[in-house]
This record gives sequence, structure tokens and C-alpha cells, in this order.
Amino acid sequence: MVPVPPEEYSRLRWRCRRGMRELDELLARYLADEYREAPAPDREAFERILELQDPEIFGYLLGGIIPEEGSLRHVVDRIRRVAD
Repeated sequence: MVPVPPEEYSRLRWRCRRGMRELDELLARYLADEYREAPAPDREAFERILELQDPEIFGYLLGGIIPEEGSLRHVVDRIRRVAD
């Protein structure tokens, strides 16, 4: 695993702040619990999730919508598991 530089981690933590408490908590928990140990493709998928609009992220994480793209689907599943 490639270590996450502190400035990169801080940037990602800031991007996890979405304005919806539920999303904030889910994304921040994944970042804290899983991101550092995640393989590069999962890290990239997580960053792509952070680029989505809040309603789309909400649909994936809390609304039962399943992403079509496999890498996003995998990370969404991991985020949901961390939440349990």
C-alpha cells in the first residue's frame, strides 16, 4: 500500500463534508476506517464518488441504487458495510 500523505488525507476529509449529515458520517467513516488500507483502484473509485452530486451519492449509499460500474459498486458496498 502506498501511504496517504497527511495533506491528501485532509483534502479528502474536507471533501467528505457534503452538507447532509448521513452522507458526511458514512463517507468520513469509510475514509477513517478503510481508505488508508484500500488498494489503489478502490481509492480512485472513492475519489470519483466524492466528485458526484449529493443526490447521486445519497441514492447509492442510502437509497438502494446500485452503481453500474463495478469499481464504484465495490466501494459503495464497502462504505455500506463500514456503516453497519
